[in-house]
Amino acid sequence: MPKKVTKAVIPAAGLGTRFLPETKALPKEMLPIVDTPTIQFIVEEAKQSGIKDIVIVIGKGKRSIEDHFDSNPELEQNLEQKHKDEILETIRKTNDMNIYFIRQSHPRGLGDAVYTARSFIGNEPFVVMLGDDVMQDKEPLTKQLMDSYKDTGASTLAVKRVAHKDISKYGVIDPSEEITDGLYNVKKFVEKPKPEEAPSDLAIIGRYLFTPEIFGILEHTKADASGEVQLTSAIDELNQTQRVFAHEFKGERFDTGNKLSWLKTNITFGLRHPEISTGLRSYLIDLGKQLSAEKDADKK
Repeated sequence: MPKKVTKAVIPAAGLGTRFLPETKALPKEMLPIVDTPTIQFIVEEAKQSGIKDIVIVIGKGKRSIEDHFDSNPELEQNLEQKHKDEILETIRKTNDMNIYFIRQSHPRGLGDAVYTARSFIGNEPFVVMLGDDVMQDKEPLTKQLMDSYKDTGASTLAVKRVAHKDISKYGVIDPSEEITDGLYNVKKFVEKPKPEEAPSDLAIIGRYLFTPEIFGILEHTKADASGEVQLTSAIDELNQTQRVFAHEFKGERFDTGNKLSWLKTNITFGLRHPEISTGLRSYLIDLGKQLSAEKDADKK
């Protein structure tokens, strides 16, 4: 029987340059989706999947992430006294999680961030959860990977079909066969191929389950021309010595890694939010009518 997966790594040391100037002082992981920091969704997914121990890899200027997951007795007491139980529950959702922080001294890429957590993980399988991707499904994607691992005992990545024209933005798998519904054997992994050279439209998205052997490979994986240690390169090497599977995610994926996709995510979640959905929907309808009228006026 493979070892039980109990730990997760959340890399959060990136500079967030796509969201400047906002991210000069605020970590991009703390940018809200309506009223909840993006990283909170990631931690809640880990909790829903049965994981209790999380290490968040941070860098300079990320102190607010630590503060967010710290307890706030004064605030909690104030909410209790005012009987604001619903709000109180929202800030206590992850109080029972064991959340630790490790510093990545230099921004040397995703592969290096994962390698930084090796002492915390030890000789155990673990999950890597990227903060740019918020996943929604009946069963959390992390739990889906953990269930797959119970059957295979092998490292497993989450993939999702994306538009062929966008494939160069992702790491991509070259599948050899579909073993069961949505579970693929992989021949190789390709980092950001040109659309005409992509072996498939199955893009690697922000959830990975690794056996601890990945650390031995990351230890000697050389940085690329940009000075970053690419996780995809290490995965491809791991696949040469042990099987690595790809699990196709068929739920909803919300990309918060750039301004436009982050705004779209906020609108979608806003339309589902019980407090603001009605008002937001009315605003969007009125805005659509206004833009349509302006377009008609421009044609005259």
